[in-house]
Amino acid sequence: MTTAWKGVIPALMTEMKQDGALDLEATARHIERCLAAGCEGFVMLGTLGENSSLAAEEKARVVRSAVEAAAGRVPVLSGIAEYTTAFAIEAARRAEKAGADGLMVLPCMVYQQDAREAVTHFRTLARNTSLPIMIYNNRVSYKVDLSPEDFAELAGESNIVAVKESSHDSRRITDMINRLGDRYRLYCGVDDLLLENVLFGAVGWVSGMANCFPKESVALFRLAAAGRVAEALALYRWFMPLLHLDTAVKLVQYIKLANQMTGEGAEWVRAPRLTLAGEERARIEAVIRQAIETRPSLPAAA
Repeated sequence: MTTAWKGVIPALMTEMKQDGALDLEATARHIERCLAAGCEGFVMLGTLGENSSLAAEEKARVVRSAVEAAAGRVPVLSGIAEYTTAFAIEAARRAEKAGADGLMVLPCMVYQQDAREAVTHFRTLARNTSLPIMIYNNRVSYKVDLSPEDFAELAGESNIVAVKESSHDSRRITDMINRLGDRYRLYCGVDDLLLENVLFGAVGWVSGMANCFPKESVALFRLAAAGRVAEALALYRWFMPLLHLDTAVKLVQYIKLANQMTGEGAEWVRAPRLTLAGEERARIEAVIRQAIETRPSLPAAA
């Protein structure tokens, strides 16, 4: 099974109203703005999509609305992050029914699996859906790390086609290619490792900051992919304080605040998350404001 997934793919925010209700119209507007900037797909219901804060029916509505907004122009993937493998299979079937083009699958939540359990989880889910799968490998957040050898065990599952590599180790892209060649399409999943990951072989970027700075994100990726390293590095250095926000515990609140300050969305979240306040809010606002005030001109044809 092959896919055309490539380029900048925002892990899109789920827009909400102040009372916590879904704002699907705002999410659709955000999709349109990201498409106009050159984004080439969307992951709905990832961490930034507040997957764990939504009921099953709401998740289906978010995916269905995104599919309708994208209107076949780019692929729409649905995040799958559930407590058990059985629940994940149910979620995958709902996503397929809602029209998703693929899945971004996480390990089971809450219980801390080892690699053998995670491999079994991914294999079982793959055998119970016809959709292509991107595995989200994030040892920092989910406390399980699949090595290239683990991915070799999964290579026989034809619909596992891609890996969002978020091990926070730039060497992993090279290790994966050395061990597995082009068996999997590799995507950068850590915003502040984008340049390194693309230069080492990542074909796409599942990005947090593309939510609020989509034009700059697309330009950075395209410069890196084209080997225009000096231009990419200059843009990367401007971007880096923002990109660090994607790796924080409160990345949802930080990036939603950036969305609000750049006119891309609103900061509203669901409890137990709260909007930022006090010194923390002032500190994050200062980072975002500095970036807005020093926003660079983008290189031609980036």
